[in-house]
Amino acid sequence: MANFENFVPKSQRVEMKFSEFVDKMHITEQMGGEERVYLQQTLNDTVGKKIVLDFLGFNWNWINKQQAQRNWGQLTSNLLLIGMEGNVTPAHYDEQQNFFAQIKGHKRCILFPPDQFECLYPYPVHHPCDRQSQVDFDNPDYEKFPNFKNVVGYEAVVGPGDVLYIPMYWWHHIESLLNGGVTVTVNFWYKGAPTPKRIEYPLRAHQKVAIMRNIEKMLGEALGDPHEVGPLLKTMIKGRYDQDLS
Repeated sequence: MANFENFVPKSQRVEMKFSEFVDKMHITEQMGGEERVYLQQTLNDTVGKKIVLDFLGFNWNWINKQQAQRNWGQLTSNLLLIGMEGNVTPAHYDEQQNFFAQIKGHKRCILFPPDQFECLYPYPVHHPCDRQSQVDFDNPDYEKFPNFKNVVGYEAVVGPGDVLYIPMYWWHHIESLLNGGVTVTVNFWYKGAPTPKRIEYPLRAHQKVAIMRNIEKMLGEALGDPHEVGPLLKTMIKGRYDQDLS
């Protein structure tokens, strides 16, 4: 629906065999420079018998117990993540619960709760980078993103055997630490708990983020052009909600 033809993504998605990925990773390491390669693969029967057997050897009793205690929905998928040292996954949030299990290497994870939404400047819902922050954490533009100065997060370094819980709608910026070699991670995606029959007020931050997403989606569809959503909301706020009417 939206026209983002002038947008140039910072990464490129390429489908290849696992053996081709391994060769590409080794060549990239030997060449040096800033280029990085990163594998993201859904775990299923096609990834090979050995990986499947390793996956089945996880402590499923513990995982299932955590799911039941939190009243989460079903397990939707598992992702196998393999990356080079120095890989960076830019800050973003997801709409599912996530157990982030570190298998090999170490990663630095910076988490931000949903109430930091206005400090992290997400791309529009219809943008190719939906749910990602527009801020370059290594070189933030404080003139363009002034609230980023006020962002407050939590830092953790995970290594082999660690499992990090990343709640739905929590932002997370993840780096594979330098001089640590290849990193391997498996995450467990779960649907959130069912919506309660009785809504408690005031709403929590993650609920407000969900509402904002839905409003943005509906307005984009109603207007026929998502680029008109921002100006419409600004006009409404400026004309009705920018001053104390009490």
